[in-house]
Amino acid sequence: MHAAATPVEFLWLIPVLPALGVLFNLFVGPRAGRGAVNVVSPAVVGVAFGVACYAFSRVFGLPHGAALEQDVYPWITAGMLQVHVAFRLDALSGVMILIVTGVGFLIHVYSTGYMHEDEGYARYFAYLNLFTFSMLILVMADSLPLMFVGWEGVGVCSYLLIGFWFDKEANASAGKKAFIVNRVGDAGFLLGVFLIFWHLGSGPHTLRFTEIAAHAKDIPLDTVTLITLLLFVGATGKSAQLPLYVWLPDAMAGPTPVSALIHAATMVTAGVYMIARLNFLYILSPTTMAVVATIGVLTALFAATIGLMQNDIKKVLAYSTISQLGYMFLGVGVGAFSTGIFHLMTHAFFKGLLFLGSGSVIHGMSGEQDMQKMGGLRAYMPITFWTFFAGTMAIAGFPPFAGFFSKDAILAAAFGSEYGSWWLWLLGLIAAGLTSFYMFRLVFLTFFGDCRVDEHAKHHLHESPSSMTMPLVVLAILSLTGGWIGLPEGWLWGDRFGELLAPVFSAAHVSEHMSSSTEAALMGASVAVAAIGLGVAYLFYLVQPGLPMLLAWKAKGAYNLIFNKYYIDELYDALFVRPTVTLSNFLWRTVDAEVIDGVVNGAANVVNANSGLWRRWQTGNVQQYAISMLLGAMAILGYYALR
Repeated sequence: MHAAATPVEFLWLIPVLPALGVLFNLFVGPRAGRGAVNVVSPAVVGVAFGVACYAFSRVFGLPHGAALEQDVYPWITAGMLQVHVAFRLDALSGVMILIVTGVGFLIHVYSTGYMHEDEGYARYFAYLNLFTFSMLILVMADSLPLMFVGWEGVGVCSYLLIGFWFDKEANASAGKKAFIVNRVGDAGFLLGVFLIFWHLGSGPHTLRFTEIAAHAKDIPLDTVTLITLLLFVGATGKSAQLPLYVWLPDAMAGPTPVSALIHAATMVTAGVYMIARLNFLYILSPTTMAVVATIGVLTALFAATIGLMQNDIKKVLAYSTISQLGYMFLGVGVGAFSTGIFHLMTHAFFKGLLFLGSGSVIHGMSGEQDMQKMGGLRAYMPITFWTFFAGTMAIAGFPPFAGFFSKDAILAAAFGSEYGSWWLWLLGLIAAGLTSFYMFRLVFLTFFGDCRVDEHAKHHLHESPSSMTMPLVVLAILSLTGGWIGLPEGWLWGDRFGELLAPVFSAAHVSEHMSSSTEAALMGASVAVAAIGLGVAYLFYLVQPGLPMLLAWKAKGAYNLIFNKYYIDELYDALFVRPTVTLSNFLWRTVDAEVIDGVVNGAANVVNANSGLWRRWQTGNVQQYAISMLLGAMAILGYYALR
């Protein structure tokens, strides 16, 4: 299950390098100037990528399934809990750190062009470096408590970056929404961690993943189900799945490179990684596996339907991310853990490309994000267009682009796995067709047809600078070729990616029963629905551009329902936000201000009145005291004389 680890002394450099960038940008960057920030901020991530490549190459030199490990220092010693800050690098965490540092580096480079005029330049890169540091802690952690540090770190960074332009109320509210929704999920995550610790048996516990794996089968099945479901609650928050997805569309309030970093390389993939890392636990509970797969495919379909009618270019991509994450959860939910991670990797390439491409469009359009006010941009922004088109082909699932291989593998697993079923495959296939439609709708509205740009913005239309277009070109190449390391069995070199990760998931082996003809038929169906989605989008938005409006008018009720995102935000506002605000106001105005403050202030008033009464007798006047004593003595003598 877990081969022996080889101790090394350099793993700490990978997360520490971005942390040094944080310190530089906070304390030196504002005085050193933009030039220094431009060099240092991407450089620390680029060097971390270099160290990650070296570490990954070292893993290849070890026996199959082995890992690198570094115990940095003792962290928590409290009773039976003994946790060290320790890092572990196996094939799974190796893939993740290459994604985080590699794609993260490109996003940092892109940001130097996109954010070059922003007043909070150094602060922005401090947050971006901190985001990278937190995600590296999360994926390299050797134990659940250390993973939780990174887990919370990316949550804090999302709050800081989504609300980066906090002078606008909408942006600040979006940051708070992301933070609060994730706290709901994290409460479940923590309860799951506590239950694992409680059921590990006697003796000191480190909560290392190797320790949990060794004792996983000793935990009662009902408890395993409860633990994994609680951890999955955390995953639904962090990775924006039903019902905790609502924060992610609003996350578009942040700068576009932030959207790319959150959606492609860091935060939203954390939940998928966590389940893959704890595969030995999840595979013990068929109930949890069914829940994960069902939530995943329903989220994929649900978000895809909303993406059909969004007009904000970034909002389309936001719902696309939610949908694609649903595919990843579908993959791990049917036991195809390596396939879920494979789609996570290809998604990092094409979704990073699409978000950065949308940022290039917004940059050229002087801030405009409404696709209805674009059109014909391919003539003005050819590099952006062709790279964006490559990303669209990848996410739609056309061969030989990367998304075809990873998405097709998930759909095949959903159909043929012992944890899968035909209806999981069918819903996933429908979502794939919708994905192709709304992505080509985006392409046709933005880059084709008549130019609908107003004259002022049209006068400033231009291709983005090389600092922005070069990352687009690199990601476009990866969006084309990134899936070639996971080819179907029998194709050329086969599934090298699955072979690489197989030792990590050896405890979660799931059988698949599917003939080559069935696999070919499923693959053909996947390509067919992608082609249908493209064809319908072409008909609606280039051949008959008035047809969508006609259909919307005829099906006004359904159109309004989907256009308004099923009124989920309004529903949550009515069920949770308003009652919470009402209760808070009651507790504040009645319980706190009247009852609690009334008791405290009432006690003070009693003491004050009593003090005022006694103050009349304590004047400090000696003659008055003498008279009082004389009158008292006379009263006492008179009392006894009358007796």
